[in-house]
Amino acid sequence: MTRVIVFGPGPVFKGGIANYNTSLAKAFDKLEEVEVFIVSWTQQYPAIIPRDFIDRKSKTDLLEGTKVKVFYITNYNNPFSWTKTYRLIRDINPQKIIFQWAIAFQGLPLGFIAKKLKKHPEIEVIFDLHFVKQKEGSSIDDWFTKTGISHADTYVVHSFKTARELEYLFPAEQFNVLDMGEGERKKNGKNVIKLYHPVYDMFSPDEKFNIEETKKELKLREYTFLFFGFIRKYKGLHNAIRAFAKVAETRDDVSLLIVGESFWNTLDSKKITTRIKKAAFGLLKSVFLRKQDDERNYRPLDLIDQLGIKDRVTVINEFVPNEEVHKYFQVSHAIVLYYLTATPSGVESVAYNFRLPILATRVGHFPETVIDGYNGYLAEPDKIDSMAEAMIKSIESPIPRENVAKTSAEMSWINYAKAILG
Repeated sequence: MTRVIVFGPGPVFKGGIANYNTSLAKAFDKLEEVEVFIVSWTQQYPAIIPRDFIDRKSKTDLLEGTKVKVFYITNYNNPFSWTKTYRLIRDINPQKIIFQWAIAFQGLPLGFIAKKLKKHPEIEVIFDLHFVKQKEGSSIDDWFTKTGISHADTYVVHSFKTARELEYLFPAEQFNVLDMGEGERKKNGKNVIKLYHPVYDMFSPDEKFNIEETKKELKLREYTFLFFGFIRKYKGLHNAIRAFAKVAETRDDVSLLIVGESFWNTLDSKKITTRIKKAAFGLLKSVFLRKQDDERNYRPLDLIDQLGIKDRVTVINEFVPNEEVHKYFQVSHAIVLYYLTATPSGVESVAYNFRLPILATRVGHFPETVIDGYNGYLAEPDKIDSMAEAMIKSIESPIPRENVAKTSAEMSWINYAKAILG
């Protein structure tokens, strides 16, 4: 029996990393002779961050029917809990532990736990890297990242870009990059398993769903472009809105559907605790972030009125429970991912599950996953005309849905879990 721990936010948390961690645990659970545990945060960020991270809307038990055991134990703000976490992992005594690495701030607790685990060479410490170079550009990100991930035995990356960033961060290390996990894992140096972002199996089309009726309810026209997920500056919603406005000047049959929660506006701003958190967090950001990277006042939705396209845009500015995700993808013509910077995207993965063509910028991993003209169209970053052109191409030269299905056919969670086990 192989014992595996996946460390990351458990299913009570909202967001892509929680969904990812849960899906990976379920994939291991489906394999024969594998016992899997989720070791999760109770609080995954500094207490001063003014945001609610708990999923209070989804009703489905994502682990129903599995044998996955979940431990909520690690509190970012309580170093004593870091030691408790290490002891729990030690007592479970897994052959492998896979840490989800998605934000540099977590370098202190994860680095502490990983370093402690180095006392146990029988446990392979794996970091599943959703990034190496932090998107927001903090001046101390590299230090947090080095602290957090330096004690790994093995890394999993979702693009060659991330593998190159890893080599840049640790120039003295010898990395053995294994494409799709194939090849011999070397004992000298560190292995890097280059995989992909698996296609989510927790979201799927509802065959009984009435697409046309829902489009009428949402006031959507024939061709609907979807922006989905947390509204963050690096995702480039402001550019997507501007590009859509250009398309809307020439076509009467297009809509833009924006579905997602504004990342920094989830707490009641009237509460004194929220105001204290925002003030403290603002001070922290002013010390560590370049001014242009502070996105607390990022308000791309204001552009809708400014550009006079309110009648063409439908906005669902809130967190969407898992049970409702499918309907927004099913009413859409294409997903818009006009990111400023990118590591493999959970939204892209969800879109593949609905065979939705991808419209993305030529940044990060997108040129590796989006074959221009085959499963989507690529636009030049920060060039609004190029983004508008990609939208129009998707209408005039539509992408066959079967092409989208073919490109993602092998990107399953089971294959991913098997590649990690080796």
